Amino acid sequence: MLAVDRLSKTYPAFTLQDVSFELPAGFITGFIGVNGAGKTTTLKSIMNIVRPDAGTVTFQGQDLHAHEAEAKQRIGYMLGPIDVYPKQTVRKVVDVYRRFYHQWNNDTFAGYLNRFRIDDRKKISELSTGMRVKLGIAMALSHGAEVILLDEPTSGLDPVARDELLTLLGEVVDDGQRSVLFSTHITSDLDKSADYVVFIRDGRIVASDTKDDLLAGHVLVQGGSADLTDDLRRQLIGHKANAFGFSGLARREDLDGPLADHQLQVARPDLESLMLFYDLEVAK
Repeated sequence: MLAVDRLSKTYPAFTLQDVSFELPAGFITGFIGVNGAGKTTTLKSIMNIVRPDAGTVTFQGQDLHAHEAEAKQRIGYMLGPIDVYPKQTVRKVVDVYRRFYHQWNNDTFAGYLNRFRIDDRKKISELSTGMRVKLGIAMALSHGAEVILLDEPTSGLDPVARDELLTLLGEVVDDGQRSVLFSTHITSDLDKSADYVVFIRDGRIVASDTKDDLLAGHVLVQGGSADLTDDLRRQLIGHKANAFGFSGLARREDLDGPLADHQLQVARPDLESLMLFYDLEVAK
């Protein structure tokens, strides 16, 4: 549905370089990375809020930036909690917002307000951060969008509200016609909900695959202090050591190759450990 190809943007202290990935219809794609890795810059560049220096974004076979007005009718996006016109009521803010979308559905939006228990008579400033996040999601989902882009949508939500949101996103893609991309550093949310994962580190994509294949392609390894030789250090993606031993991350294929001569305990990683040890690789 949406394809990002070699997207790049340079700032004085940060560079987004050759970012490429695709969003298939009918699936949730998680966009992970530590704060400052480039998630928000990527999303803003996709939507042309930040003008990229190079690269293309294709939506339904067309250059999104060349057909921006048309494409944005069919893309729902939320780049943070709603904070515009804080002294105005939700009803008044949404009345302005909905005029930009030809397919805006008042009944759909009212259903989300009811589901999220949002009183549209309240002022934006009277809503908690979590409620302003929910409002933004309700707005993004109420104009027939085929692709939904969400930046840190679970940030500021309590565990119950986060679970409610993840359930909703699963319902969004159930018909096989829509796609969701949401960025987060709360990897447990993606463990529960994501079908695909795109992993960005220091402005570059370091992994993009189905969640299951990405995790299956890596292993957590553990051993004693004496096992952590210089040769083993070089084979690990990243590791942590203490007086009692070490833990690290390796590629599964290396178990039958460079790591075959080492006596190591092996376990399946989760997304949090994947992100942690890849980040430790940068610090080496």
